Amino acid sequence: MVTTIITFLIVFSILVVVHEYGHFYFAKRSGILVREFAIGFGPKIFSYRKNGTTYTLRILPIGGYVRMAGYGEEETEIKPGMPIGLVINSEGIVTTINTSKKTQLMEAVPMEVVSIDLEKELFVEGYLAGNEDELVRYPVFHDATIIEEDGTEVQIAPIDVQFQSASLPNRMMTNFAGPMNNFILAIIAFTILAFIQGGVLSSDNRVGEVEADGIAKKSGIVTGDRILSVAGKKTDKWADVVAAIQANPDKKIDLEIENADGGVVKVIPVTPKSNKIDKEKTVGMIGVSPYVEKSFLAKITFGFTHTWSVMVQIFVGLGSIFTKGFKVFSGPVGIYAATDQVVKLGPMYVFNFLAVLSINLGIVNLLPIPALDGGKLVLNFIEGIRGKPLDPDKEGIITMIGFGLMMLLMIFVTWNDLQKFFF
Repeated sequence: MVTTIITFLIVFSILVVVHEYGHFYFAKRSGILVREFAIGFGPKIFSYRKNGTTYTLRILPIGGYVRMAGYGEEETEIKPGMPIGLVINSEGIVTTINTSKKTQLMEAVPMEVVSIDLEKELFVEGYLAGNEDELVRYPVFHDATIIEEDGTEVQIAPIDVQFQSASLPNRMMTNFAGPMNNFILAIIAFTILAFIQGGVLSSDNRVGEVEADGIAKKSGIVTGDRILSVAGKKTDKWADVVAAIQANPDKKIDLEIENADGGVVKVIPVTPKSNKIDKEKTVGMIGVSPYVEKSFLAKITFGFTHTWSVMVQIFVGLGSIFTKGFKVFSGPVGIYAATDQVVKLGPMYVFNFLAVLSINLGIVNLLPIPALDGGKLVLNFIEGIRGKPLDPDKEGIITMIGFGLMMLLMIFVTWNDLQKFFF
């Protein structure tokens, strides 16, 4: 139980942090201010500022997020009449604005705000404590910081460093970078897995390990032989070989074999042994397994080929929405239940599970649904076609509708997972 919980939290956090780092990296490259990069959610435990970004560790160890300036991210609201503290340098320019009651700055000058603009004109105007007769106005430094109510210090977001000020290609790349990072993580994970295992299973019709005292061994089949056909049916792939042999339990059939050494083709008669794999299904087996490719190139390319293979399977699964409905989706509850199963199988299975989940997260985020990265990319494409962005208010409404639909889907999926795994 404890191991499953810890594994779930680690896996889920890795997936989300890697995803968010994609957005973070390309936003920074595009000149977009990333105000905060958070690991976890909830109250802050620790924070550190560097190059305009505040890095925070938060109490709930589930995922993380990035706050990009102007990216649907609300500036800390400072209203007229609100008391704040100002740190002013020797040139009379505000470098820090404190809105938190939890943080006290000895050098801060108390002010009651009358007017403030931290996006365009960069000023703050109000009455200093003890002098409500004289209205004072201070310029605000472009890279000034603001201490938010919970004590987190982040940089203010002038309009020139906001998301919408970046070029369209840069914004599109920033939106796509999260899912892209998930695909890269899967490629790396599958490649590492191939090296740890010492090789990868070949998908062609070559024979790998031959079971001692099995039917294949007795028939003279050796490692490296190719099974060209089974019972007259052509078998180019290992999946074809397995399907054809399993379909003929206790039946005498001919295998067309290409010899591993000289390439000589011969026909070998075998009778697959029947074996029950469940109460209702009996299959034939001859005691062979697929060939294991151990070359360096095979291990390197496996990360790419297997990632693509899993992506195709996921797209096929998504297509079944039209026949099976949204039951094909799993939420956090389903992921937790699956984590419990792979933890029992061992670390290698957990590693494989991480890669598959990463691909799932990348693909789901690319679905053309408002509030997801795919929905944002659709809006980017529309902007490119129109030659101008959508009205911010309309885009906000579309995003809110998408977010609402996502919440409804999450509730449905969670309920479905609860029924599937616990009832």
